[in-house]
Amino acid sequence: TAVGFGMDPDLQIDIITELDLLNTTLGVTQVSGLHNASKAFLFQDIEREIHAAPHVSEKLIQLFRNKSEFTFLATLQQKPSTSGVILSIRELEHSYFELESSGLRDEIRYHYRFNGKSRTEVFPYRLADGQWHKIAVSLSASHLLLHVDCNRIYERIIDPPETNLTPESSLWLGQRNRKHSFFKGVIQDVKVIFIPNGYITQCPNLNRTCPTCSDFLSLVQGIMDLQELLAKMTAKLNYAETRLSQLEDCHCEKTCQVNGLIYRDKDSWVEDDHCRNCTCKSGAVECRRMSCPLLDCPPDSLPVPIEGQCCKICKAKCIYGGKVLAEGQRVLTKSCRECRNGVLVKVTETCPPLNCSEKDHVLPENQCCSVCRGHNFCAEGHRCGENSECKNWNTKATCECKSGYLSVQGDPAYCEDIDECAAKMHYCHANTVCVNLPGSYRCDCVMGYVRVDDFSCT
Repeated sequence: TAVGFGMDPDLQIDIITELDLLNTTLGVTQVSGLHNASKAFLFQDIEREIHAAPHVSEKLIQLFRNKSEFTFLATLQQKPSTSGVILSIRELEHSYFELESSGLRDEIRYHYRFNGKSRTEVFPYRLADGQWHKIAVSLSASHLLLHVDCNRIYERIIDPPETNLTPESSLWLGQRNRKHSFFKGVIQDVKVIFIPNGYITQCPNLNRTCPTCSDFLSLVQGIMDLQELLAKMTAKLNYAETRLSQLEDCHCEKTCQVNGLIYRDKDSWVEDDHCRNCTCKSGAVECRRMSCPLLDCPPDSLPVPIEGQCCKICKAKCIYGGKVLAEGQRVLTKSCRECRNGVLVKVTETCPPLNCSEKDHVLPENQCCSVCRGHNFCAEGHRCGENSECKNWNTKATCECKSGYLSVQGDPAYCEDIDECAAKMHYCHANTVCVNLPGSYRCDCVMGYVRVDDFSCT
């Protein structure tokens, strides 16, 4: 069906031409494209309705039903940090083919259907950066290829998508439907091609079946470098075997060095700064946070942290004007008062002078002295555990768990690892095994399979 770079016009659909965007379309303006004199279209951030006419949808439906391979191509420039749908082929709420770019999560998402159920493939990639990009998504049965700027970014084996589109299916460009997921940026050269390896029409240089002379010389040089490296490694291995034979009668023990102190294997100690119990295991330090009892404070008290202690304790609370104050918190009345042992005690400390105008004065929560707007509360020693981060707000600082961690007993100052594998919060596909890691996870190939990308094996 394809001869050279020519192609049967019946096996492709030029979306922009079929949509007749050259005429006036609400929300779309013609602009200069990636190359000189090429036409592109700016999709503006307003309500719009850009979908194909019934005869175009009918042609698309027939091609999808009769062909097992197709490629979606587009050249685009997406506004930074925005999210939107590039192209969607859908029937009511069901997406048969939908390509979405999320600038908020730096992801490319492919939505499709399998056995009547919606599926999504997520590809971590930053497309919404204000730069021009060529994108090609090729599908052949269950084999998916993603090219960006003529580079093969991802290759996966997925459940074969449904291509038996219903007669009510319609094609939308730059949006999911009439109201949602509006694309913001410039799009040109949008096509759907129904031939094998359709990405070649976008990137002809990828169609190489034989190595060039330069490639062959590079391969020869690489083999020579490997031979030299092998000779050096062999010499080092022989030297190591000689040394090991001399140490067969010795007992070696791996130690751990922490803050200038050396601990022997299986030694344990307490880290006061982090409230953790640590153990030296075969040269590696393993630490666990001390478990604190779940406090059940009486109605007249609240749990508060105590300097030098890892666990909170119950201390009497104060009530002033309907506001509840914990131990150490302050309230500004006619004078400054602090909650101590359930009683509001007058504080005679003077407030330091501020180096900002009065309109930028901000009164922190549970304090009496104002600070300047943008004050760094975290720098005042706000205590957060090793798996949480201190975050400044307008009038206070709070602790937030790092990505991949969950608060312990609802206290974000102390966070523990989320087991994404046990909770099924992962993207590991068939032929892989999920392995939990601190704050993350890894997809390992099942024996007999080789890696395709970070989430798939074949």
